[in-house]
Amino acid sequence: MKRIILLTSILLLTSCSTGGLSSNNEKAYVSGNGSALLIKESMRKQAPDLSGAKLGGGKFKYEVGKVTVVNVWASWCSPCRAEAPTLQEFASKNPEMQFIGILTRDNLSSAISFVNRFKLTYPTLIDDAVIASFRGSLPANAIPTTLIIDSNGRVAARISGQVTVSVMRDLLEKVSGSAVNV
Repeated sequence: MKRIILLTSILLLTSCSTGGLSSNNEKAYVSGNGSALLIKESMRKQAPDLSGAKLGGGKFKYEVGKVTVVNVWASWCSPCRAEAPTLQEFASKNPEMQFIGILTRDNLSSAISFVNRFKLTYPTLIDDAVIASFRGSLPANAIPTTLIIDSNGRVAARISGQVTVSVMRDLLEKVSGSAVNV
């Protein structure tokens, strides 16, 4: 009898645990510290194919030729909410650049509310399997992560954690070779 009670107790306790795989639990994700990494041009690797279904419907296909900002986010992520206005401002003021979101570990209705709340105008891919394809170059190692792809389609920089205006401007200017509007 004691064995059954012990097994039942263990089962109940472990069934409440997600093992760190919960999709909507802020404590179950790795938060970046805002560190930025710029890769020398000679060391940059080709970005993966960034295409697929978009949040809200339709398809998106990334095309090489523009400096591209890729932001990995989730609606439940506090740093993602904090950086959304900054990313949208950069996207609005720099139309020569392309901005793409990648939704991760989130549900679609919450994500749509997030996009509407922050008035995000750039597309968001809903298949976060795309994130894994960055492993050969510069992987997204936290939520949020922002990657910058140069105009030749090579991964040039990563911000691990919440973006700031100064770091984002600095990296975009170094990657694009021109002034960035903010």
